[in-house]
Amino acid sequence: MRLKSLWQKLTREVPGSFMAALLLGAAFCGFVVWDQSHWWEQKEDYSFGWLVPMFVGYVVYDRWAAIKTAAAACMAPGSPRVRGWRRVVVGLGITGLLLFGALLFLLGAFYRAGAGSSYPGTLAITMGTAGLLFGLLLTNAPESPSPAAGGFFEDARLKLVALFIFPVMIWFVSAPMVSVVENQISLFLLHKVVTVVSFVFDMLGMPVEQQGNVLVLPTGRVGVAEACSGIRSLTACLFAGSFLSAVFLNRFWKKVMLVACSMLFAFCTNLMRGLFLTAWAYNYGPEAIEGTVHDAAGYAVLGLTVVGLLCLLPLFNLKLAREADLAEAGKK
Repeated sequence: MRLKSLWQKLTREVPGSFMAALLLGAAFCGFVVWDQSHWWEQKEDYSFGWLVPMFVGYVVYDRWAAIKTAAAACMAPGSPRVRGWRRVVVGLGITGLLLFGALLFLLGAFYRAGAGSSYPGTLAITMGTAGLLFGLLLTNAPESPSPAAGGFFEDARLKLVALFIFPVMIWFVSAPMVSVVENQISLFLLHKVVTVVSFVFDMLGMPVEQQGNVLVLPTGRVGVAEACSGIRSLTACLFAGSFLSAVFLNRFWKKVMLVACSMLFAFCTNLMRGLFLTAWAYNYGPEAIEGTVHDAAGYAVLGLTVVGLLCLLPLFNLKLAREADLAEAGKK
């Protein structure tokens, strides 16, 4: 009886078909959590993944009022809908999402059942889940009794589903990239870090010889490992930037800007970390940067990036406040 009353309460706020799609999507996300948790436990670079389910739940909870409003707008008379060739494009897009999503999900699930946890299997499951979720939400979006013609950005169904971009797409950040892609990005970042550190020390009159990924200092040799490339801080800061933009910003271009800033901050702070560790090794020897100093510098990268993103939020919010004041003045 309690479940029945809860279902009746939920369907009073959101239509039953759309609520069923949300619950089915939550079940798919639960499967993704079970699959990705192997990597969150095994790979320190992705340990932040344990926070993803909680943050996804919080974002959906935080947007629930907006979701109810958008669902009501879909059912209202005169609700905008795409027409003509735009409707064909949306229909083909929904069909493609459902078909390719189901295919990738099944492929990843069978791959995992046969070979266990693997990068390709996890990526296929994540991509398939994203396609299925968007397809299910679009298919089950509420209909209007008398819809009106509109463009892509006016369609009420697309506006409703757009509220779920973060809860659906954030799983790509917590899923390990295919090893080939991850290695290439890591090597690219590693080369940039070593090159910049060597250049800065040469400019300061402190001779440093670069031999591949090894810096030869007067006090010894310092090998810059792949863990120092910044790939760990890049993925963690990308997650932090995505969450902050989803919760605190309501313009798409501002969300994109904040996510881009998170990646830029991660790269710059990791360069600062490389310079600090090299300077420490230059003065006290390579052995001095092992252990506590090395780990503390790594955590400082994440902390500085998050602080930098938090400092950017008031700038965006000031702009939003100014826009609100102008809109209020226009009503008077």
